[in-house]
Amino acid sequence: MRVTNLSSTARIESKLHFAETGSAPRLLRKILTAHAEAQAQSKRTQNVLRKGRPTRATAGVIAGICLLLGFGCAAYTQTVSQNPNPVKEEKVMTFHASGPFDVKMIPQKTDNKEAESANIGRMSGDKQFHGDLEATGKGEMLSVQTEVKGSAAYVALERVTGKLKGRSGTFVLQHSSTMAHGEYHQSITVVPDSGTGQLVGLAGKMTIIITDGKHFYEFDYTLQETP
Repeated sequence: MRVTNLSSTARIESKLHFAETGSAPRLLRKILTAHAEAQAQSKRTQNVLRKGRPTRATAGVIAGICLLLGFGCAAYTQTVSQNPNPVKEEKVMTFHASGPFDVKMIPQKTDNKEAESANIGRMSGDKQFHGDLEATGKGEMLSVQTEVKGSAAYVALERVTGKLKGRSGTFVLQHSSTMAHGEYHQSITVVPDSGTGQLVGLAGKMTIIITDGKHFYEFDYTLQETP
C-alpha cells in the first residue's frame, strides 16, 4: 500500500514539475492533477475491497439492513407462532325479508316548556312484526308537521327483538324520514353493530309500505351465512 502511494505521488510530482517548468498552460496542470488524484482514489478503493474492509458508512448501512431484516423475520415468526390456526372469515350473504306488522303509537307529554314551545310531537311506538320477521319493536319518535299540508318529518329509534328468518337476536332501527307535499322519503337503517345473538353483524335497510290502512315492511339485509 505504501509503495503504491509513493509511486503515485512521484508521478504526480513529475507531471506537476513538467507543467510548471515547461510551456504547458495552467489548464493542463489542472487536468493532470485531477487525473492523478482519480487514479490514486481508484487504487485505494480497490485495495479496500480486495482486503474485505468496508468503510464505516458501508458497514453502517449493512448493519442497518441486517437489523431491519432480523426484526422483520422475528416479527413474522412470532405472528405465525401466535396464530397457528388462523380463523377463516365467515361468508356474508344478502337476504330479503317481508311481511305485515301492526303498530300502536302513544302520544307522550313534553318534558319541559322549551320542548312544548318548539311544537314537536313526541310518541312511543309498539310494533308487532309478522312474516319473515317475527318480533316486537319498541321505540321513541319525535315528529313535526309544517303549516304546509303534506309536509312533515319524523325521527325515531326502535329496538327490534325476535327472530329474523329463524335466527334469534335483537337490533336497532334508525328512522329519519320526511314528507314533501305528500311525497314520502324514507330512511330506515340498521344501526351499525347493534345486532346481538344470532344477528351479530346485521346490516340493512327497511322500507314501510302502507296499503288500504295496513302496514307492510320490506327488509333487505346482509348477514353471515351461518350464525
